[in-house]
Parts: sequence; C-alpha cells; structure tokens
Amino acid sequence: MTTEPSTKTATGRGLTTGTLVAGLLAVCLAQIGLAIPATLNGLFQSDLHPVGSQLTWISDAFLLPVAVLELTFGLLGDLFGRKRLLIGGASLLAAGELVSATASGIHQLWAGQALAGLGAAALFPTSLAILAAGTTSPAQRARVIAMWAALLSTGGFLAPLLGGITATYGSWRWSFVVVTAIAAASAAVSALFAVNSGAPAGRSLDVAGQLTIGLGLFSLLYAIIQGPTDGWASPSIIIAFALAAVFLAAFVLAEKRAKSPLLRLDLFRNRAFAVASVVAVVGMFAFLGTAYSVSIRLGPVQDQAPMRTALAFVLLNGITLVMLPLTERLLRTAAPGLLLGAGLLLIAAGDYWAATLPITDSAFTSLILPLGLVGLGFAITVTSITATAVNTVPMHLAGMASATTNLLRDFGFTLGPAIIGAVALSRAASNFSDSLHDSALPGALKGAGTAVLDEGGPLAVNGASTTSPKLADLHPLALDALGHGYSIGFVVCGSAALFSALLALITLRSRAAPHTDSTEH
Repeated sequence: MTTEPSTKTATGRGLTTGTLVAGLLAVCLAQIGLAIPATLNGLFQSDLHPVGSQLTWISDAFLLPVAVLELTFGLLGDLFGRKRLLIGGASLLAAGELVSATASGIHQLWAGQALAGLGAAALFPTSLAILAAGTTSPAQRARVIAMWAALLSTGGFLAPLLGGITATYGSWRWSFVVVTAIAAASAAVSALFAVNSGAPAGRSLDVAGQLTIGLGLFSLLYAIIQGPTDGWASPSIIIAFALAAVFLAAFVLAEKRAKSPLLRLDLFRNRAFAVASVVAVVGMFAFLGTAYSVSIRLGPVQDQAPMRTALAFVLLNGITLVMLPLTERLLRTAAPGLLLGAGLLLIAAGDYWAATLPITDSAFTSLILPLGLVGLGFAITVTSITATAVNTVPMHLAGMASATTNLLRDFGFTLGPAIIGAVALSRAASNFSDSLHDSALPGALKGAGTAVLDEGGPLAVNGASTTSPKLADLHPLALDALGHGYSIGFVVCGSAALFSALLALITLRSRAAPHTDSTEH
C-alpha cells in the first residue's frame, strides 16, 4: 500500500496526521459506545421493563467482550496490522449499534451491545498501539498518550449529550442510530488515511490463553451480576465462582508455558507496570461504579429527565479534555505515584461526598461539586495509568502493554456496574423488606409489595409504585431503600479509590524513566 508522507506535528515526525486522526476518532467512538447504555438506563427501565439483573446486563453485555478480548485483539493487531483492526472494529460496532437500535426486547438489546462491544474490544488497544508506534521520543509519546486519553474521555463526554438530546427529542433508539453513523465514518477515515503498523516478530496466536481468560472472566462476572438475583449461596453462583478461579489459574499456567503468550507475565516484574495494572482495575471500577450509581439515581430511581443524566456525565468525563495541556505537562514532569495518588484521592473525596446526599434531593446543583471532584480525579488518573504502563516497557512491547492496560482498565469498568449493582440492589431489597414488614400498611398491600420485589427487585417496586395508584404507598419505602443502597455503592467506590491512591503513593515514590526503543513497526 502507499504510505502518505509524514506530517511534522507536535505529536512526532513519525506519526502522520491521517493516522493520528484515525486513532483518536476510533478511541472516541469506542468510548461513546461504552458510555451510551449507562446514560439511557431510565428509558430502558420504563420502555423495556427489565427485571432483576437484566438492567445491569445491558451495560455489561458491551463491557464483557471488551474485557475478555482486548488482549487477543492487541495480538491480532501486532500480527496482521493495526489498520485492519481499526476498520473491522468500527464496522462491528456499527453493526451492533444497528441491532440495538431495532431491538424489540431486552434480549435483542443484549445481543446488539455484545456485538458492539466486540468491535470496541478491537478499537481500544489498537488505537493506542497504532499511535504509540508512530512516536519517536518519550516526550512525543507522552503527548500522544495524553491526546488519546483526552479523546477517550471526550467519548464519555459526548455519549450522555447524545443520549440526552436524542431521548428528549426522539427516543433512545436514535442514540444507537447516531453511533452507527459515527462508526461508519470512523471505518472510512481509517481505511482512507491511517498508515498500517504491526509487530509480528515472535508473536503467534495463543488459543489456550484466550480460552482460559475468556471463560474465567465470564464466569466471574456472571457470578457477581447474578448473585443478588439467584442468591449468593445458590449452586449456580458457587459453581460460577469456582469455575472463575479454575480458569484464571489455568490462564496463568498456560501463559507460563506458551511459546508466544497472549500476556507476557514478566511485564508484571516491572513495579510501575504492576502497580498501574492493579490501579487500573480497582481505580476504574471506582470511576464507572460511580457513573453507574449516578445513572441509576437520576434515571430509574428519581425518574429525572434524560438531559439531567447527560449533564452529570459531562461533569464526570468532560474535564479530561479541558485538562489536556496540564496533564500532558504533568506526565513529563511529575512522579507517577503522585499523579495517580492525587487523582484517586479526588475520586474518593467525590464519592464520599455523594454518599451523603439524600435520595429525596433531586436538585442537580447538589451533584455539581462531588461529581466535579470525581471527574477531575478521573482526568488525572486515566492518563497517568496509561502513561505509567506504556512508558515503562520497550517500544516493541507497546502493543501488548497497551492491550493489557486497556483490558485491566475495562475489566475494572465492567466490575463497576456488576459489583455496585449487586451491592446496591441486595442492600435495597433487604431494607425494603424490613421497612415493609415493620410498616403499618395493610396486609394486602404488603403482599403486593413483596410479590413485586420477588419478581423484579427494588427498582421494579419503585417503578410500579410511581405509576400505579394502588401501590403508591409503597413508593416512599422503595425510594428510601434504593437511596440507602446506592449510597453504600458510592462508599464502596470511594473506598476502592482510596485504596488505589494509597497503593500508588506508597509504591511509586519516584519518577519512572520511560523505556525507549528505536525499533520501527
């Protein structure tokens, strides 16, 4: 193929403008697809009437293939060329969003989101790897990473606005139609302008590794999500946790024996990379758990307008773009532990603040400062995690490092809705049952409330009591129980962020020297 001449830009002489635009558009698209479902939870609840854990599965149907397959797509990009994966990933995402837009029920929506997530799994690691491969110095790579992280957050910034506007003036289906159009544009830009790169030397497919990590992560997430619905002591949940442990242990053994492992475990001997990996999981769980709690609070619980949820997500994601010049400078000058620690402490502070807000407080102004702190913390943290991980490995391992970091970050994202949904709904169901039992409501109404709770969970009770006059007296009890449950969710997220902050501050005390490698791809 013909390679376009390099354009001298601040991002590096080896990185063409076309490749830069294609990579940044791809990660922005992937993040829009990831963030869209959470902004529409209230509309899904009122239109499709999901019960139990079905609402959580809408978000995690997208996130699960992302978490499971990112390592494989990072490898495929190294082997067969990253440009192909940018085109194919955007095309898959477009197809999945089109299936979602035409969904007649919850199961088709799951299928569409899973297909879109498959496309995003290709885009996240490939977009970063194709950009990093074109840089020629640590400073240039730091700028590209900062830009990549900013466009990642821009996707999270645009998704709620897109969801809010289309839901206000059309329906949630139009949100997926617009994402389909963006995906088609991304595929076209990559096909026309991106310059291919790869790193096939010494790499080959690792079937055993992919099977074991895929089955392990799926079993773990299934157990976490279905636990509140099926019961934590039920045989299916116990078996799922046991299978997760077995398959993840088998993955480690498979990688130790593989000639060309999906994941080089020796990467974790690098302290900065290992710590960034732990923080990527725990810290990003805290962030998306927060976002999920906010979306449920404003949507299904308080039944606020979609634009309210959109504005909340703007606070959570939009600050990263504004912070771009500062984060780029901090990446070059500040110790990684200080950056990660500071960002995570801000997330923790915002979460603990949000936990104190009563569920009866529907004023958006009450959320501005706590969500602003979380958004500011995320802006610092997401860029620092990526830079710490990628800058501390040789250039020829940038694809694997970026894929690993993306997998861990998005696995943390996947755990956010799963764990917070499980904790909040379990707590809310218990509180509602206790309050209903102790109340002076008529026996028939208590029986009706218990039946709705058993069938659809506390969110179903809250929705039914809002729309049915016969169940209206149940609404205060359901609202209070859900408020308490999701306050606990904020506390869990804040505690996770605090743990990650202390880990980063203690273990990454000095500035890590980036690895350089002149190998071209």
